[in-house]
Amino acid sequence: MKSDPIVIFWFRRDLRLDDNTGLYHALKSQYPVLPIFIFDTDILKQFETPENAQVEFIHQQLQILQKELRGYGSSIEIDHSTPEVFFDNLCKQYTIKAVYINEDYELSARRRDTDIENFLRKKDIDFLSFKDQVIFSKEDILKDDGTPYTVFTPYSKRWKQHIQPVHLQSFDNRDFFSNFYKFENDNIPSLSDLGFTQRRGLIFPPIEVSDHLIKNYNQQRDYPSIEGTSRLGIHLRFGTISIRKLIAKAQSINDTFLNELIWREFYHAITWHFPHICKGQAFKPQYDEIVWRNNETEFTAWCEGKTGYPIVDAGMRQLNETGFMHNRIRMITASFLIKHLLIDWRWGEAYFANKLLDFDFAANNGGWQWAASSGCDAVPYFRIFNPQLQTEKFDKHLEYIKRWIPDFDPLNYIPPIVNHEFARKRALDVYSNALKK
Repeated sequence: MKSDPIVIFWFRRDLRLDDNTGLYHALKSQYPVLPIFIFDTDILKQFETPENAQVEFIHQQLQILQKELRGYGSSIEIDHSTPEVFFDNLCKQYTIKAVYINEDYELSARRRDTDIENFLRKKDIDFLSFKDQVIFSKEDILKDDGTPYTVFTPYSKRWKQHIQPVHLQSFDNRDFFSNFYKFENDNIPSLSDLGFTQRRGLIFPPIEVSDHLIKNYNQQRDYPSIEGTSRLGIHLRFGTISIRKLIAKAQSINDTFLNELIWREFYHAITWHFPHICKGQAFKPQYDEIVWRNNETEFTAWCEGKTGYPIVDAGMRQLNETGFMHNRIRMITASFLIKHLLIDWRWGEAYFANKLLDFDFAANNGGWQWAASSGCDAVPYFRIFNPQLQTEKFDKHLEYIKRWIPDFDPLNYIPPIVNHEFARKRALDVYSNALKK
């Protein structure tokens, strides 16, 4: 065991050196900081295919981090096991005074962190956590009676009332980078070592978003043929961008863009206060009474973009090919699966989780439960998107559809797998019967 004491910073969903809260506090301690990352086998085994965009993104970002750290005479310890196994090994190698992390609010992450904290406490090692991926978390934004908000508008109003310049103050880590533990390491496992393969043609969106895009966001964000959204989801998911810097920019340019970032925090708050949604349950329990059809043939047609509804099919093909889907199209495709086909929203949630570059449990679950009418502040169950009307409103000239269905011919397209009016009536009957119980 190395006798000189150190502290550890455990990277998770905060893969950056700059303006990183937990890392800042670790670097300001009196001990050298050993950076670590764990390719958690308990998480990786949940992925259904050997191609996973998020694993590939993490792998790429770790290479960037390692290159940066080398400039300061350091590196990053990377392991492919479980946190319990890795920390047990680290405790045998180093004299560890503390482990620093940034908070994660998902139920499985909270359980993991509690287990690790208990393990470390027994060894007299401090486990110190900090808020980093959101501006407000846990009990920060509550109603006057101390209960959590379940409707977005009043939550966002309270959020905006609470925000102060101090909340957006950056943590200037670079003044302390000389405090990284000095060692050389080149142990980033390959994708194949992790059990994954590289996805051909995968392009990650840039981390920069222009002021022009943000300024025009409210006019352009609903039209999928326009590059009018930021595509920053994956960077927010893995913390390659500072939420404080992004909020500061949004505040000064466009309130609609700011509201989208607040929606993200709202869903994280819901995940924290109502952990039953992390167990596959509806936010509103009565919606678990719905009797789903769950036709596997129709689900496959939806997954493959072969429903006969061009706007739905284009969206699914975009997702399958790129790992991205425009937000307006996410609402249309989700509504179609749930209410036209009466397939359990959890099937769609899981499919998106496996395909989306920017998959984040809180936002994905929030979006799917919104579409299913089972979530907090969700669309009423009787609101059922008409794919044709959505097309006429948001892709009038079929530019988006033709981009993802190049041979599209409206006169000879595959027939719809279900009639809209029939599906609408069926969904209303099923929902109303379930909610009568």
